[in-house]
Amino acid sequence: MVTEERTKKNSEKKDPVFVVLQLSGGNDFMSTVVPYNDPHYFEFRNTVGIPEEDAIHFTNGYGFHPTMGPMKAFWDEGNMAIFPGTGYPSPNRSHFRSMDIWHTAEPETLSSEGWLGRTIRELDPNKNNVVTGVSFGSGLPRAMYLPGTPAISVSELEGYGLLTSLAGKQQRQAIKAFTRMYAPEEFEEASVVWDHIGQTGIDALTGADMLKTAPPAYTSTIEYGGDALSQSLKGIAQVHLSGIGTRIFYAQLGGFDVHGNQIQMQNQLLDNMSRAVRDFFDDLREHNASEEVIMMIFSEFGRRIKDNGNGTDHGSGGGTFLIGDRVNGGFYEEYPSLAPEDQLEGDMHFKHDFRSIYSTVLEQWLGVNPSPIVNGAFDQFEGVFNK
Repeated sequence: MVTEERTKKNSEKKDPVFVVLQLSGGNDFMSTVVPYNDPHYFEFRNTVGIPEEDAIHFTNGYGFHPTMGPMKAFWDEGNMAIFPGTGYPSPNRSHFRSMDIWHTAEPETLSSEGWLGRTIRELDPNKNNVVTGVSFGSGLPRAMYLPGTPAISVSELEGYGLLTSLAGKQQRQAIKAFTRMYAPEEFEEASVVWDHIGQTGIDALTGADMLKTAPPAYTSTIEYGGDALSQSLKGIAQVHLSGIGTRIFYAQLGGFDVHGNQIQMQNQLLDNMSRAVRDFFDDLREHNASEEVIMMIFSEFGRRIKDNGNGTDHGSGGGTFLIGDRVNGGFYEEYPSLAPEDQLEGDMHFKHDFRSIYSTVLEQWLGVNPSPIVNGAFDQFEGVFNK
């Protein structure tokens, strides 16, 4: 039951919030949004292709994967934007390098600065809120890392904290002892290390104090699944509903590197994703807190057009989704042709740079200048959001 106080609080205009869902391993976009109107699809997908009669038809010539019924509801509501053919020039088919490119928005050189870390800095330049950016999962993704900019990583919200077995004063003493162990005061460079580790510890303690208030205040009729992604999105909902001011959230679902056993693996993965994302937005809507939230779903690359007999290998061009109550649904790019003469070395050719989607979200949704964040000026998509 939603309290009157929370309903009133969430009905007020709020700052826009951005949730990123990373599908790790290289999601096969051609099996996620099935182009059964392209005759080459069935020509090249002899074993892992989705039959037209099994796909969930949603517009002329296209269907969702059979397990994506909950996601189709977003399309029916007009709240899903689809961007087929997402990629970048000179594609890299290494998981690690391609994901790094997406995380840093820097395809040409190596960088340690995450694009969302830069975004957090723009949203909170004075570092007034250490939980402006919160990631759910194992470790902080590079996308959210920026030296000197706080961002919090949470594996499980319940019982979250740093050195939680110690009381508050003892926690701080432990942090101080830890920094001294790694930065003895007699070294001239110690002050730099001390400041960095010490501030990180203080930020973590402050973040823990703020985040631990979210679960006790949360009630919902939505029954999330027990899987890791569902629990991560439940945690994001709890933090968002707590009103502590988090603007950037991150979650991940792995397992999409389907070189073999693709049909069974994608059935499980896309079913998991679809149910978890639907539950998340249903939860926000139940609390009148969905209009200020959008979600981007991406993967580091797509798969080869031709299957390998039991799965698909690393490709380049893939696809991206934006979902939310204030997203104007539809295709924002023509689905790339699968004809041999239109392929990129056996891959689906990219139609737009992923940094165009980043730039669209940054400027038109979050209200920040995208150029210093994505390392340049990129064409933006028009009409994606209704305000």
